[in-house]
Amino acid sequence: MKSQVQEYFHSNFAFPNKFTPYYHRSGFDYPNLQIIKMDAPRVIFPAMWGYIPSWGMEDVQGFRKKYNTLNIRSETLFNGLTTQDAQDKRCLILADGFFEPHRTGGESIPYFCYIPSTSFPDGRGLFAFAGIYSELQNEPNNLNCSMLTMEANAFFRQVHNVKKRQPVVLDERLYDEWLNPHLKKKDVLELIKNGFTSKEFRAHPVSPDLYRRNIDTDKPYIIEEVPPPNLLF
Repeated sequence: MKSQVQEYFHSNFAFPNKFTPYYHRSGFDYPNLQIIKMDAPRVIFPAMWGYIPSWGMEDVQGFRKKYNTLNIRSETLFNGLTTQDAQDKRCLILADGFFEPHRTGGESIPYFCYIPSTSFPDGRGLFAFAGIYSELQNEPNNLNCSMLTMEANAFFRQVHNVKKRQPVVLDERLYDEWLNPHLKKKDVLELIKNGFTSKEFRAHPVSPDLYRRNIDTDKPYIIEEVPPPNLLF
């Protein structure tokens, strides 16, 4: 898996021993994700999930109690918590799938979303979220990050059918452009608006264990399709 990631993204891991493939991680455990930064476009770094602005780094726990930054609304990229880093600390967040909630019959059912591919043994293609990151003060390479979200397209409106949002999954032809330090604000916003991947996503319901506490869901079964009750989609 490690060599496949490096080959696909034309990048090498800065800390290979810190890369461990996984099936599910809760954002509220603030695990490491793998990112590619603007200032090192051919290197993959581990970054803690959950963006922290410079003014929040003096009291990280206090910041996290007040703000949930696992996802950042792209509409507020330049005028919200991420204002100071929107111009020069964009990143790619590497993935091969993600989970979204689907509401049906009065119940929230987790769905696993992925891009089918015959190029990888597990049948799931690699992709990158548009993200933003920051670096803990006086600690080089101690990074944190968040993925950007946007209004859902027709497919994801059926999946995430309450809030109708989706992560910004960039077209692979635009990876380098997203990391381009010379982009102006209007160019960045244009990329977000029109740069979503043209590859087809699929989604299927998975075990409700995903929403249960004290269960180890970092197992293969958590991405396997299950027949949910009262399935409407």
